[in-house]
Amino acid sequence: MIQRPRRLRKNNIVREMIAETKLNKNSFIYPYFVTAGKKQIKRIGAMPGIHHFSVDELLRDAERGLRLGVNKLLLFGVGEKKTKNGSSSFSNNSIISETIKTLKKEFKNDVYIITDVCVCAYTNHGHCGILHDDYVHNDASVTLLAKMALSHAQAGADMVAPSDMMDGRIGAMRNLLDKNGFENTGIMSYAIKFASAYYGPFREAADSNPQKGDRKTYQMDFRNGREALKEAMIDEQEGADILMVKPALAYMDVITNLRANTLLPVACYNVSGEYAMVKAAAQKGWIDERNVVMETMTGFARAGADIIISYHTRDIFEKNWL
Repeated sequence: MIQRPRRLRKNNIVREMIAETKLNKNSFIYPYFVTAGKKQIKRIGAMPGIHHFSVDELLRDAERGLRLGVNKLLLFGVGEKKTKNGSSSFSNNSIISETIKTLKKEFKNDVYIITDVCVCAYTNHGHCGILHDDYVHNDASVTLLAKMALSHAQAGADMVAPSDMMDGRIGAMRNLLDKNGFENTGIMSYAIKFASAYYGPFREAADSNPQKGDRKTYQMDFRNGREALKEAMIDEQEGADILMVKPALAYMDVITNLRANTLLPVACYNVSGEYAMVKAAAQKGWIDERNVVMETMTGFARAGADIIISYHTRDIFEKNWL
């Protein structure tokens, strides 16, 4: 035989040399859930190893992470006052604003802060926008979300990440940020966010369950791949700097299709349900956690993701899985 592909699998040295997909620490973003109070570290039952942190405790945990190389953080606010119109989401004294200021004061530019922009945790109905007659009103919601993005930029966020899936919100945010002198604040769009059952544990983490109905009128139908690309291309045209696919595990074809059709960086979100399934199976001894996690992360990168948002990030860094 002339063709013997196994020659290049002979040992680990040659396998590493020709590996087509190579992960590194710069690819990963770690999510945090920030809550009110002091000296608060509360376990999230559905997400083993993930916690709610008050700002002071998050600062200490982030310092430990930074020593390991965890320098890109995605922040979610939990525990703010919930109202019909989500007004606490853009308060200059919000938990997220306080967290941004505290992290930047302590670590300056050693840490890159990204903030989730969505009002589901700030509304008493749990939807990602303003309700009119039990329907999420798109344009009124966009105005609210743009204000939220601006408040995060004013606090010092490096990048905002709108996860609501309203039409036109990227353009509105870009315009408002630029108008107020924040033209260097980036936007990582949850450009392709599916209405997914994989978000289950996140509902506990963010206290964001819809009180009525579901999110299928604004989040995407998971059967639609062509529409997914359409959504992403609109966000690119409106000024997004990074395009994200969420969830990741069941949507690698979508990641690959997006990668083939944009020159922007592509991110994927390894979501709470994907994380929890691995943790649960590992605790039962049914899988090798390290090998499953790293195979999955490599799969995301092989599919075309430049950036991976994952709750596994701290394990990967702390346990030297890379």
